[in-house]
Amino acid sequence: MNILYCGDKGIARGVLVSILSLLMRGGKDTFYHIYIMTIKYEEVEPFEEKTVKFLDRLVKKYNKNNFVQLIDATDVFVKNLPKKNMGSYFTPCSMLRLYMDKIPELAVLDRVLYLDYDVICRGDLREFYETDLNGIEAAGVLDIYGRRFYHYHGLFKQDYMNSGVMLFNLPECLKSGMFTKSVDLCVRRWMMLADQAALNKSISKRKLMPRKYNEQEERPREDTILHHFSNNFKFWPYFRVQKVKPFEIDKVHKILKIFEYDDIFDEYNKLKDNI
Repeated sequence: MNILYCGDKGIARGVLVSILSLLMRGGKDTFYHIYIMTIKYEEVEPFEEKTVKFLDRLVKKYNKNNFVQLIDATDVFVKNLPKKNMGSYFTPCSMLRLYMDKIPELAVLDRVLYLDYDVICRGDLREFYETDLNGIEAAGVLDIYGRRFYHYHGLFKQDYMNSGVMLFNLPECLKSGMFTKSVDLCVRRWMMLADQAALNKSISKRKLMPRKYNEQEERPREDTILHHFSNNFKFWPYFRVQKVKPFEIDKVHKILKIFEYDDIFDEYNKLKDNI
């Protein structure tokens, strides 16, 4: 199973929790080829090699076929700089997945499951990962907020996907030039949530999956497989954006009242000093 994370040094804690959840909940006899794309550009501190080496040793304890590999995408990023979106709320690393077609190690793969660093796995991923993608560029789940406002294949058709969990069919993406189109949009146009907007505008052949594969509400449902700790809007007693990440264990307990991940958190607490 090919898994991709993208980010700078700051995502290390989240990646550790996410990888532990894959190893502990993702399905028996499943092996993972995990890629981490990063850049060293201006003030961006890249994901550290020493952290990747530790993570590689960790995943191999569960299955000798597992590995974690760091990919420095600085050169391809600088050559295709997303100029109009470099000053957004999110770091430039949020757009790195759009450069997959320019990374030799990734471009040759059949499919890649991209995960945000704040995604926890609760169950067997194989059914999702092995879903039929014949003629499909990417599979994903509707965005809980954007689906009401953005439509690309009909005025009232909900098709705006959240980009925190996306399964890419690389041969189909390369054939259509979808990634090139996405990067070009980021170069030319400022967009709210640039990476997500660019992907939704550029993907012409998509497959919408059940919400259990990217639950974006603050609490998972009984059938949730991937729980995405995305930002949530709260309106009572005042409007605010609630941001709780999986590695913020006290907040997960006190604010979200979630305790089912404590076995994962126990392992995280044992290992976190290594990153």
